[in-house]
Amino acid sequence: MKIAFLGPQASFTQLACSQIFPDHEIIPQSSILDCFNAVFDGEVEKAVVPLENSIEGTVSMTLDYLYDFDGIHIETEVVMPIAHHLMIHPDAENFDTIISHPQALAQTFHFRQDYFKNAETRDFSSTAAAAKLVSENPQEKWAAIANSYAAKLYSLKIIHPDIQDFEQNHTKFIVISKKSNLLQLEFQKTSEKTSLLITLPEDHAGGLHQVLSVFAWRKMNLSKIESRTLKTGLGNYFFFINIANEWHPILSENALEELLAIGASVKFLGHYNEYLLES
Repeated sequence: MKIAFLGPQASFTQLACSQIFPDHEIIPQSSILDCFNAVFDGEVEKAVVPLENSIEGTVSMTLDYLYDFDGIHIETEVVMPIAHHLMIHPDAENFDTIISHPQALAQTFHFRQDYFKNAETRDFSSTAAAAKLVSENPQEKWAAIANSYAAKLYSLKIIHPDIQDFEQNHTKFIVISKKSNLLQLEFQKTSEKTSLLITLPEDHAGGLHQVLSVFAWRKMNLSKIESRTLKTGLGNYFFFINIANEWHPILSENALEELLAIGASVKFLGHYNEYLLES
């Protein structure tokens, strides 16, 4: 089975993907959009993409593509601890520029302000790509922020380990496919959830309250609700909603039917388990 992931090699997404699918062919993609396209076009059966970081919040592109692509479902969600390290080429003596993915730079902001305030920063497509760039350009005064696997893969020297600003730094990844499967993994299960994308019936006072009331009176616990712009004009949004706990065949189905009855547009992304991975 072919599995796509947000690459390149040694990205955090690959580390998650390798744990989820240790015995399958995993194929790096250059962007989250490429991951979705690979699944949608049938080039791969599944893909692993980041959804949310505990420090920087939701990966907005992933939410947007979940809305844009018809027939894409979530099969499982995994949570992985994230550790960032500052690394340089082994032949380098110093550096004046730090390269990494914008999220990694944001997650190490206070460290950089405390120790390398004058260093220039450059955004790059991924932490692993930044490490690869540093390894291929020993003549440049560059450092990368990436994971320990990237340092090993590209033969870089870690000069400051564990530089993330917060110890509880975790990223959620989801497995997407065109099949509405419940993927069972051999990891610690932390929760069950159902994900929906909801567009309000119309722009009127109390519209969101009307939608939320569908869940409230049924005592269905919402563990997450987040709005994203529809990109059709100011004030137009869709909502990403997670319903906690197991799927009830009568209660949950009736909730979906009531949402449709009040004129809301509902996209069912799936009911799935969340697991905790190793770092």
